[in-house]
Amino acid sequence: MRLLAYPKLYNPTTWLKFGLFSVGLGQSFAFVLVPPLARDLGLSVIETSTIFSISAVAWALTSASWGRASDKFGRRNIAVIGLIGYSVSIIALITPLFLVEQNILDLVYLLPLLILGRLINGLIGSATRPAAFAYMADVTDRSKRTKKFARLESSFLIGTIMGPMIGGFLFLYSKSLPFYCFAFCGFIAAIGILVSFPKSTNAKESATKFNSKISYKDKSVWPFLLIAALSSLCQASLLQSIGFFVTDIFYDQKDLPLVISLTFVVLSISTVVSQYIFTDLKPITNNKLLMYGTFLIGISYIMAALSTSIAMFYLAMTINGLGGGMFRPANASSLSLAQTPDNQGKAAGYLGSVIPIGHVLTPIVAMPIYQLGPQYLYFFSASLCFISLLFIIGHPLLRDHEQTSAITD
Repeated sequence: MRLLAYPKLYNPTTWLKFGLFSVGLGQSFAFVLVPPLARDLGLSVIETSTIFSISAVAWALTSASWGRASDKFGRRNIAVIGLIGYSVSIIALITPLFLVEQNILDLVYLLPLLILGRLINGLIGSATRPAAFAYMADVTDRSKRTKKFARLESSFLIGTIMGPMIGGFLFLYSKSLPFYCFAFCGFIAAIGILVSFPKSTNAKESATKFNSKISYKDKSVWPFLLIAALSSLCQASLLQSIGFFVTDIFYDQKDLPLVISLTFVVLSISTVVSQYIFTDLKPITNNKLLMYGTFLIGISYIMAALSTSIAMFYLAMTINGLGGGMFRPANASSLSLAQTPDNQGKAAGYLGSVIPIGHVLTPIVAMPIYQLGPQYLYFFSASLCFISLLFIIGHPLLRDHEQTSAITD
């Protein structure tokens, strides 16, 4: 009887959100901590970026397959596999750093072990996102799609906000404690999903009836993937360069790790607030969200490049978050709405496969530009945003997609 007082514990969506929240905790803290620690131990900027880029290649290669697998084997099973993979990877990623720091492990093994730890996330952790968003598409009406996708995305983003905060507090007790705690959260989410999820979904049944196929080349798919890929490169280069940029430009600031962590917090909070305002409180149509969001992101990169104070840089990150909060749920929702029910897993998988492209290209494209001059990287990102904006305005599928989430629960 006592368990019946908490009906949300039996709601699959609750556990999906907690799972993405757990992933956000570990991912954000890893981005904050791993690059500076790795550089202090002797790895170069490009070597550190390579750790994340190899994982991103694996993510890009497997995400679409996980999406198809969720159509065939069920959202629950694939989401659980992804969360277990994430939890194992976050432990495998951080353990070599502390072993080398304590002179238990030789430095020569650091880079390959870090790559291996992150690779687990790319190969297996990539299963969670397409399964989660495909399930949300299964159980929501078309009119609610953008709002529900935004709320699911917000769970991950809230995790990225709390990651540096909770992790920073736990870090005072033990350097490895935050990562083991975040991994434990992932395991708990996997158990919750396993227990609460239905064994089959309507999407699986419809797939057997229609058995339709989509390709990333389809006209209802590739425009969304293209702008997602451009956004991914900008976002990944930002995330991987924030620590370096703040250290190199605002080196006179006290407590630089705290300043860097606050940058991620500002970016994530503004994204969550933007998603709530523009997809829930005062909803805007998807086509306008895409255009306004891309424009704001482009402006934010110009402001970041021209920042002469940490306050101006924080303002730039706030504007970037506002734009990202508009763009990401609108793009994911628009792609979903353009597909039939039996193709939701495949579509989510395709989108998941292009999101890591930025991490693949960052060490090849972005970091060499950063080494020429930190500001040049953000001017480059701004130019990509304005190219994307012109494409959105010029392509009829993106320009005329007016589906909104203007409904009430």
